Amino acid sequence: MWGAMMVGPERVRFRLWAPGENALKVRIEDVEHPMTRKADGWFEAIVDGVPTGARYLYVLDDGSSVPDPAARAQAGDVHGPSIVVDPHAYRWRATGWTARPWEETVHYELHIGTFTPEGTFEAAIEKLDHLADLGITTIEIMPVGQFEGRHGWGYDGVLIYAPHRPYGTPEAMKALIDAAHERGMNVVLDVIYNHFGPEGNYLSAYAPDFFHPERHTPWGNAIAYEKRPVREFFIENALYWLEEFRLDGLRLDAVDHIHDEASDPELLVEIGQRIRAAYPDRAIHLTTEDNRNVTHYHERGERGEVVLFSGEWNDDFHNVAHAIATGETEGYYVDFVENHWWQIARSLAEGFAYQGEPSRLRDGEPRGFPSGHLPPTAFVDFIQNHDQVGNRAFGERLIDLADRNMVETLLAMLLLSPHIPLLFMGEEWGETRPFAFFTDFKGELADAVREGRRREFASFAAFHGDAENLEHVPDPNAQGTFEASRLNWDCLDTEAGQRWMALTKRLIKLRHERIVPHLYAVGPNSGTVEQAEDGLVSVSWRLTGAVLHMVANLDDEPRRAKTVLAGEVVYATSDEVLKGLQERGDLPARTIVVTIGGEHQDLVTL
Repeated sequence: MWGAMMVGPERVRFRLWAPGENALKVRIEDVEHPMTRKADGWFEAIVDGVPTGARYLYVLDDGSSVPDPAARAQAGDVHGPSIVVDPHAYRWRATGWTARPWEETVHYELHIGTFTPEGTFEAAIEKLDHLADLGITTIEIMPVGQFEGRHGWGYDGVLIYAPHRPYGTPEAMKALIDAAHERGMNVVLDVIYNHFGPEGNYLSAYAPDFFHPERHTPWGNAIAYEKRPVREFFIENALYWLEEFRLDGLRLDAVDHIHDEASDPELLVEIGQRIRAAYPDRAIHLTTEDNRNVTHYHERGERGEVVLFSGEWNDDFHNVAHAIATGETEGYYVDFVENHWWQIARSLAEGFAYQGEPSRLRDGEPRGFPSGHLPPTAFVDFIQNHDQVGNRAFGERLIDLADRNMVETLLAMLLLSPHIPLLFMGEEWGETRPFAFFTDFKGELADAVREGRRREFASFAAFHGDAENLEHVPDPNAQGTFEASRLNWDCLDTEAGQRWMALTKRLIKLRHERIVPHLYAVGPNSGTVEQAEDGLVSVSWRLTGAVLHMVANLDDEPRRAKTVLAGEVVYATSDEVLKGLQERGDLPARTIVVTIGGEHQDLVTL
């Protein structure tokens, strides 16, 4: 097992895989202790008289010292000493907590550093009542593994076991999770297993076999997942967060960049299997982000139960909704220019819009696999998230890019479909502050990140390759870029903020009361596209004991629906909209009606 583990009172076992070294020492508070070389490149030392909080480093053959790659905490930055942590020091209060079922999930994605003015785990606790009152059931925390500098998104982490020190101690993070559990909310963590950040990763110095020097990724040499010590580094990390922090799940970032297809089982399958075996009686919610639109990680068992992963982030739904709302056609939106009414309807009914069709972004290569056989709860939908906001040049939110009525309609579509919804922090009150891309690098690395960021947008029409215009793209390393991305909680006191909050809260309440009870044990092929033309999108789902019907007009002109479900109204943009639909099949621009009826009820042709 990687890292420093307490095996008795002030007795610690230090363990590091360093196949590139002949000898190794562990320096504890300036005293060096030799480590014993074990089989397969492992070094180990069991040292007495080591108190909790002791600082340590590993000393290599050449005399250089490095932090523990599996450090549970750091004394300072990613280059300095690691800290011995007692995993049992925190006294849990919500000892009887049992995670809420997956079907009840309403995700709220937040970034610890910008969620509150203080940017700490402790400060986030003060906002939990707000989230509980809103109806959030699952807090999804962006990555917290220690990275270089004070602030960043977290996807440049290099010490993935150590909560980022500026956010607080491991105990402070546990207190946040505990407090969420006390309020009836799950907590899941975003983890990065596809790469390490560009600053502070010393693994290649003593474990060059951790990487494939001949294979490259967008972030450097590919990781050698097929080697058992490397696999265990990531598998142990997943189990560590779930066990020691009592998290209710994990979100695995960009798994399409984890290339381990030759292994049997491949790493992602083994992670899922090991977690399910370790916690057979706990509800553990695992989601993936995967641009390939694959389904084999999310297949259900004979009784419809989750076998490996609970759900997949559904970029297709976001991309087509965004393209419709904004008219943007560049970058990955190029795949959602044509036939977008069908694409958004299909993504609602079947999960993915691309299920093997050729992709213009991929020069005509097919993308995706059939997904309609999965239950609707296998897909995590969103109209905003950290990527889709922050990876824009200026970090604008959807509310500043699209008509307000359109955003309201898409929000209702998101929260009232049987898919699992995700909100991005501040979305509930119509936050207009940007969430920009920010880092805290220095020197040449800072220059490279700044210039790379600007080159990324050089081909976009808004810049036309104009170097002077590109200078306006915020510098990721500027303190102001980070500060501008903090949430503005004062919006809650404004008329507009209160209106958005009321709408969001109402929609979530309707979801919990009217839709969630019918999401358990939903069978395959539950969704059907009823209409998808000229902005009119009509979809029905046969759920457990009910039929749900959603009809929306996403165009800027009135449209006529061909069918309607004569059931109970769940939500309508207004009474007038509902009346027009029921009497004539008419829907004004950017409006929506959702109804629910008995499991044998059929749609009525208008």
